[in-house]
Amino acid sequence: MPGVLLQNTPFETISVNELHPSYGAEIIGADFANMSDTQLKEIKSAMAKYGVLVFRNTAMDDDQHVSFSAKLGELDNVKRYLTGGRKLRYKHFELFDAGNVDEDGNVIHPDSPRAHYNKGNGLFHVDSSFNPRRASWSLLRATKLPPRGTGGNTEFADSRTAWDELDEGLKKELEDKDYIGAHTLLHSRKQGSPAYFADLDPTSQPMTLHKLVQTHEPSGRKNLYIAAHCHHLETEDGPIPEAESAALLKKLMGHVTQPKYVMSVEWLNEGDMVAWDNTCVMHRATGGSFAGKYVRDVRRTTVHDDSSTAWGLNRGKEARGFDLQKVMGEGKVEDAPVVETKA
Repeated sequence: MPGVLLQNTPFETISVNELHPSYGAEIIGADFANMSDTQLKEIKSAMAKYGVLVFRNTAMDDDQHVSFSAKLGELDNVKRYLTGGRKLRYKHFELFDAGNVDEDGNVIHPDSPRAHYNKGNGLFHVDSSFNPRRASWSLLRATKLPPRGTGGNTEFADSRTAWDELDEGLKKELEDKDYIGAHTLLHSRKQGSPAYFADLDPTSQPMTLHKLVQTHEPSGRKNLYIAAHCHHLETEDGPIPEAESAALLKKLMGHVTQPKYVMSVEWLNEGDMVAWDNTCVMHRATGGSFAGKYVRDVRRTTVHDDSSTAWGLNRGKEARGFDLQKVMGEGKVEDAPVVETKA
């Protein structure tokens, strides 16, 4: 049952508090200052099962956050997004800024260009599906939070159980046609704030291709690899009709994001960290009355996927940063983040 602390588990160094009937768990006992190989292995095993792990009061600083994340695999970095003389608020290129503050630490205005850009993060997505090599783990840590009750939860959707419970006829269709999703960051930006980005053309930049139906290798379970970044579906013969693609994507996104598959994680303390596996769950940021009033400073590391499907159909391509001023229009992104922010 969710909320029940499980003591009789195969884990020796951690305890597990399950958060949802099908996925998600709070991990108690993680020692980030002096983690043993056994405990690291157990945390990886917990992620394979639960897909989302919540760690309270980690007491980690930026150095420790990056150091721990690097134990999980090769880390992505923000260097390719540092265009137009933009600078980080901290020293680590491996940290993605997922907060609501500008370079001087001030809260951004809810109607600022960056706020419009960030609205795409309020749609269910997976991190880095628009990159040739996708992400596995994301690890998001709070350094400063708004007052409790003002919003800012992070929500997740369980794409493995959603696949299990999909109509059998539709399952067969998806497997037989072996659909490919074409992903671009620009699609989620436009979907998040369509009026503001009315002139943005998501097809103006190359898209990355990842199979729609995949096997999540750590658990051996099938799932739907779908996201707000997915612009359209293709087969090996090319794009399918636009109306057909849009209808199927809408149907599948609606299925995966049903309330029974969604879990909301509340941020309780500065130092809390939430980690998730982008290859088997979606997530989204939620707003609240804190917007424009209180700082919500959260920072994320992103681990490159090393599974057999990590590169999708994109092997040999290089990840690119976007010149957002050029792509989205002058004046649209003058205070946009130096990176794509996912929370």
